[in-house]
Amino acid sequence: MAYSKIEKYDEQITEGLVVNYREALSLLGEDPTREGLLKTPERVAKAMQYLTQGYQLDAGAILNSAKFHEDVSEMIIVKDIELYSMCEHHMLPFYGKAHVAYIPNGYITGLSKIARVVDVFARRLQVQERLTHQVMDVIKDTLNPLGVAVVIEASHLCMMMRGVQKQNSVTTTSAFCGQFEKNETRGEFIRLIGAQLH
Repeated sequence: MAYSKIEKYDEQITEGLVVNYREALSLLGEDPTREGLLKTPERVAKAMQYLTQGYQLDAGAILNSAKFHEDVSEMIIVKDIELYSMCEHHMLPFYGKAHVAYIPNGYITGLSKIARVVDVFARRLQVQERLTHQVMDVIKDTLNPLGVAVVIEASHLCMMMRGVQKQNSVTTTSAFCGQFEKNETRGEFIRLIGAQLH
């Protein structure tokens, strides 16, 4: 069977965005009718819908779709989860890695669901601080674990391409609740996400 790429977009949203992006190109001094830009407004309209698809997704439902009763109470960590998001202040990308841990309290979830939860909140207009807490809160509320820890490290193009133009800066945010508020547990998590175990 031949390869078939299927993409679905809301036609009304796409049409509205196309009009606005075409106007934006004109306001910036470009000619939206020239060959290289003819399809740009439509491409950007579809790209923005993809990059903000998190608004249509339910992170709690994703966790619940693979929620299993399990009598374990050891720390579970999914680290180095790639993330790509958009700064809500300048609508420029920021990207990096999330490290997420929780200590089960009768229930676990599929490991891939943790990464999907990060994507749900990253695929919105964001600030890194809020993103970090949203990931922690939905895991806490859905799985009712003994504790949750989230650390995100990201580079922000709004700092790299404009403004202070610091290309090597990395922003780190963290959120801890439950058992991770204890120094010993939090310290173990920090050591493990920094270790090269594989």
